[in-house]
Amino acid sequence: MVDSELQVEIPHAARIWNYWMGGTDNFPADRAAGDAVAQVYPEIVLMARQSRRFLIRVVRHLAGEAGVRQFLDIGTGLPTMQNTHEVAHGVAPESRIVYVDNDPLVLAHARSLPAGGDTTYVHADYHQPEKILAEAARTLDFSKPVAIMFMGVLGYEPDLTVLRDIVRTTMSGTVPGSHLVLWDGTDTTPAVVEGSAKLAESGGVPYILRSPEDLATCFDGLTLLEPGLVQLPLWHPDPTDDPEWLDAYGAVAAKP
Repeated sequence: MVDSELQVEIPHAARIWNYWMGGTDNFPADRAAGDAVAQVYPEIVLMARQSRRFLIRVVRHLAGEAGVRQFLDIGTGLPTMQNTHEVAHGVAPESRIVYVDNDPLVLAHARSLPAGGDTTYVHADYHQPEKILAEAARTLDFSKPVAIMFMGVLGYEPDLTVLRDIVRTTMSGTVPGSHLVLWDGTDTTPAVVEGSAKLAESGGVPYILRSPEDLATCFDGLTLLEPGLVQLPLWHPDPTDDPEWLDAYGAVAAKP
């Protein structure tokens, strides 16, 4: 996440991702950058849509079987369909959700969130975990379990040590029984690496792809839920799913 004013002539990650997911909140520069990536890595569109299916399955599991009633979705991006609050409320209407992002277009959409105070928005960058926790505490009760979500956003931090510190600091504000949800793109095929390079060439913010082994270190000290860190379609797949290879891995872990 890179703080900026709304500049429609410059490709922006949230809007490019919105385009890949079939959304309408994007501009010609975003679509051009998205198409440039898709030309060399067509699977990016599948990744975008599978990432939303992963989110849906995770939130349903946490709000259902795990009994979580609070969600802190950091780097939420632009709304498309079946967003975190919609999925959580579909399982447990009393759930409370805080979205975090620093994009001005995301902020504009946040103003249309449902009234009632159970779904709110914090304007912040994930490099500010203390600010995020402090502002989220206006809506969430951190004396009770919270699901912390980093959904395909941590590649904007190039330093793995800094990334792990961000995750650790954010999780340190939660109690046992809380969960970390994390997925990200991985450098597991040459095509996805080429696609990432094409994104940077097109004017988009560079995105750092990491190995699954590097992503796994973000869960140090936590207890991974089955089936562990896996390709997104393999995490509790729906019976009708036909799992396909994706250069994206995710997992859910509980804080002991």
